[in-house]
Amino acid sequence: MKISSSFLSKTIALIVIVVLGLSMSAIGQMTEDLGPTKLDLFAGYSYMDPGGQIGGVRLKGMPAGWAVAPTWNFNRTFGLTFDASGHYGDNADVGTIMVGPKLTLHMGRVAPFAEFLLGLHRLSPSGLSDNNAFGLMTGGGFDVRVARHLSLRLLQADYVFGKHGDAYPLPNTSSLNGARVQGGLVFHFGVNPPGAPPSASCSAQPSEVMQGEPVRVTATPSNFDPKHDLKYAWTATGGKVAGDTATANVDTTGVAPGSYTATANITDTKSSKNTASCSANFSVKELPKNAPQISCSANPATVTAGSPSTITCSCTSPDNRKVSISNWVASAGKVSGNEGSATLDTAGMQAGPVSVSATCTDDRGLSATGNANVNVEVPAAAPEASKLNEIDFKKNSAHVDNKAKAALDDVALRLKSDPEAKAVIVGEYAAGEKTGKKLAAQRAVNAKAYLTQGEAGQGIDPSRIDVRTGNGGEMKDENWIVPAGATFKAEGTEAVDEKKVKPNQSFGTSHGTTAKAAKKPAKKAAAPKQ
Repeated sequence: MKISSSFLSKTIALIVIVVLGLSMSAIGQMTEDLGPTKLDLFAGYSYMDPGGQIGGVRLKGMPAGWAVAPTWNFNRTFGLTFDASGHYGDNADVGTIMVGPKLTLHMGRVAPFAEFLLGLHRLSPSGLSDNNAFGLMTGGGFDVRVARHLSLRLLQADYVFGKHGDAYPLPNTSSLNGARVQGGLVFHFGVNPPGAPPSASCSAQPSEVMQGEPVRVTATPSNFDPKHDLKYAWTATGGKVAGDTATANVDTTGVAPGSYTATANITDTKSSKNTASCSANFSVKELPKNAPQISCSANPATVTAGSPSTITCSCTSPDNRKVSISNWVASAGKVSGNEGSATLDTAGMQAGPVSVSATCTDDRGLSATGNANVNVEVPAAAPEASKLNEIDFKKNSAHVDNKAKAALDDVALRLKSDPEAKAVIVGEYAAGEKTGKKLAAQRAVNAKAYLTQGEAGQGIDPSRIDVRTGNGGEMKDENWIVPAGATFKAEGTEAVDEKKVKPNQSFGTSHGTTAKAAKKPAKKAAAPKQ
């Protein structure tokens, strides 16, 4: 049977126009989502490419074809399909009769599917005898539901196998590994009745609360059209309900202890006949009467007398009641505060601990007291520089004699007993002395040289001794000890530049570099007696 391509084109065009017209009209009128049916019957156009050759001649595509495929659906997903099709080409015809399982996924009006079929594959080559062989077919497609009893199969594509390799005594003859493409109409019979009526289930979280705590109620609807909006109306036998969606809140403030019910009424906004309701139970318990809890801290926790300390208290209620802090009291000193913060004034206080307390009270009159301790310290008197002794010099002389050395030994002993202390040597000069301030500087430098290089082995670190000149008007050095933390009052004195003024008296080499003594002219040898 041969069909002209002109006739085939016109037929396909007519089918497409009719199908599209029916589809647009049906989709426009259809508002509900229809599920699977008992029996589906597909009828439509089928194109096949045989996918093989006979005697070295490749079989051409077959543009003229038809297909009929009834499917019995056992449930929403699984069905059994009986498939029959005929295809007509220039150098061969193919007919198939196969059966096998079909799996369908219903997604609203769209239903994709997959199938696996086995059965008869009949090949009729031009000029050769017909051959019936084993066939296999697998593939899938999707349907679009356009009416209760009608769907449009927009596309179906299958792999088609036919075992004809040994059927003809010709060289270069192969089994067929082809494909087919189909489209057409699917008619539905035994349309399932509408699904289960709308229903809903409700839940309350938490199901047990204290007075004043909220309850969250949720409604879960079922069997409503998923494309339609739903209206929710909530009521409760106790408390105030707020919310007009699937979730609402129940305010239990002021509700007496007991059991209550929240109810949701759900309505399809496009079909008022489709309604459902559900309820959820919850219980309200009486609030416990726990006293508030208060904790206090001091910053700083240790202060010097006269310095303030800030006391901070934090108060909470286990029952979530409103609380306030007042009644600040201190065991010593003065305390003033407002709500959770107060200041302790320690002016004039003696050393020791001070306890500061405050009282927290809730709106039911229940109270608790908290306290913080502040340690008050009285600082010791600050160290001061003190004059240890003096060295007397002869007029116009900076020579450190044995009496002066004894005084400087006391200075060295004091510095060794207090490694953090320093010494200040203030050189003086009297009116009438020749070199004046220069002589005073030399006296201080020579005394320092004895402390750092003296034959008594004192070896004091030079950095611990400061040399200065004063204006006391006497032929002496004043030796001062400056403890750690103390400051030497330098008024009336001037620092000596030790780069310019060097020691001119030697004290041995026990420690460090020895200052060079002033050179004396060598004595002349005595003349021999005549």
